[in-house]
Amino acid sequence: MNKFDDNKTIKTYSTGVLIKRLFRYIKPHKAKFILALILTLFTVLMDLLPAVIQGSVIGILSLDLISEANDPKLLEIANYFMDNLNISLQQFKLYSSLSIIGFYIFVIILNSFILYKSTMILQRIGQNIVKDLRQETFTHIESLSIAQINKNPIGKYVTRVTSDMNKISLLYSDVIVNMVKAFLSIIVVLIVMIVISPLLSLYVLLITPILITLSILFNKLSRKQFRLVRGSISNINAYLNENLSGMKVIQIFNQENKKKNEFKEKNTELKKNQLRQILIFSLFRPFIYFLYLATRLIVLFRGVFLIRDKRLSVTSCVSFYNYISNLYNPIQNLADLFQTMQNGFASAERIFELLDTKIEIEDEEDAIEINEFKGKIEFKNVWFAYIDENWILNDVSFVINPGETVAFVGATGAGKTTILSLITRNYEINKGEILIDDIPIKKIKIESLRSHIGQMLQDVFLFSGTIRDNITLKDEKFSDEEVLDAAKYVNADKLIDKLDGGMNYKVLERGSNFSSGERQLISFARTVVHKPNILILDEATANIDTETEVLIQDSLEKMMNIGTMLIVAHRLSTIQHATKIIVLHKGKIMESGTHQELLKQHGLYYNLYELQYKHLEKR
Repeated sequence: MNKFDDNKTIKTYSTGVLIKRLFRYIKPHKAKFILALILTLFTVLMDLLPAVIQGSVIGILSLDLISEANDPKLLEIANYFMDNLNISLQQFKLYSSLSIIGFYIFVIILNSFILYKSTMILQRIGQNIVKDLRQETFTHIESLSIAQINKNPIGKYVTRVTSDMNKISLLYSDVIVNMVKAFLSIIVVLIVMIVISPLLSLYVLLITPILITLSILFNKLSRKQFRLVRGSISNINAYLNENLSGMKVIQIFNQENKKKNEFKEKNTELKKNQLRQILIFSLFRPFIYFLYLATRLIVLFRGVFLIRDKRLSVTSCVSFYNYISNLYNPIQNLADLFQTMQNGFASAERIFELLDTKIEIEDEEDAIEINEFKGKIEFKNVWFAYIDENWILNDVSFVINPGETVAFVGATGAGKTTILSLITRNYEINKGEILIDDIPIKKIKIESLRSHIGQMLQDVFLFSGTIRDNITLKDEKFSDEEVLDAAKYVNADKLIDKLDGGMNYKVLERGSNFSSGERQLISFARTVVHKPNILILDEATANIDTETEVLIQDSLEKMMNIGTMLIVAHRLSTIQHATKIIVLHKGKIMESGTHQELLKQHGLYYNLYELQYKHLEKR
């Protein structure tokens, strides 16, 4: 199993805890939910009528004035109507049967309407709850730090917000009320059966301990299996997301067969878990049906003797016999509901495990809003490590004054990109302090902090949509004129003018229909239109063609006038005009100065420059 195996990492919750948390989301809809329960209770009572009506009709049709097997009460009613209405026994049977059947048809229509209303109420409640829960989950994911998000594959989060939510939706719209309905039906039917015949009811109740024992065992086994199924689905989604995104690499290195076999393993695991789940349910329901048939045989056998001994009427016996179906139908429905419920509980565990993940980077209680930054940045004895005490930054201190352009250079792993990530609080420092305009960044609201810092990264992410959407990030506050001015400022207008539709040109997923340089120009325009006070460029000029590099270099010179600029670049030729260059080595600042000052020192920067210069000469 890989380290992202959802069946290994998921936190488990007790059934009581899950039910308590799930019911919290019903509170805003409590009135409608209670109404649905009342309507459900009415349908439960209406479901008892068929047995009563069938028993009554059979009792009426079997009436015989000279038979001793007549129901005394029914015979008394028949004699009353025959005497007062002057009708025959056959006419009484016909009129009574038709009246009862007509009443039953009316009840069916009324019951269907009530069932429709209660179903619609529950579906609306379920969809509203899941909408709110889905929104809460997505908002929570957005609030997690980059480090926290990177701990899990993206497919895991996708599964939580989509597939797992659909399973929880069924809990609210289907399972809860139908389980209440099933339990109410069982209780009401048992009460009616005891009233009709305590002796026959005793035979029925003798089977109850078997049902309870079976249900407890089933609940334990099915819950465990559903966890495995949901985990396997999550693993497949994570695997698909990663490998479909990296399909180009897979095809370049002819890894299709290897990936096919890896997917086959995960697919087989899911199949095995689902088959075990099916096996559990395939054993449970038939056993319930066997108990149902056994109960009917016992009741039928004993009922005949009770009728013979005049301890039970034919009408009551028929009604009791039919009530067995009313008793076992909800029990069998519970078996199906248990399947949906356990599936929903397994999904709820995954949702709550995510929601219970503590957000590492949050606003402090006294955090403030900032309208704008002057651009002074200061690091005071900053220590940082991604894991334990494997320090990436080791007691780093420096000051950048407003409007300066400062470049960070050094070997891979020196801590350059980490410094930029710490300024925007993508990660939290371990020791020390970072200040902007002499204010500790922990005292500034995260949204306010990031809104005044523009970042341009080496790996530019473009969203599906139009070029305008990607520049404005679909923020309607920007006018077409502002967007066009930003594009012109960074020379992106030369690219846009060549495209059909201009700003409305369609961008494919991740900007795959643009070159690296073209994506970078669009990201520059995105940064400029948001009017930041501090600019961050992390390898933004790497991996671009010569023609686009000329446009980008011209853009960079303009952007230096916007505010304080921090640059990370391996190409030393792009940072020669920086106000200050800071040289990092193994998390420490080794040198600091202008391009010419550092060359005169003949230190690390000089060696890096010489290596690149000689490399260019060889080319």
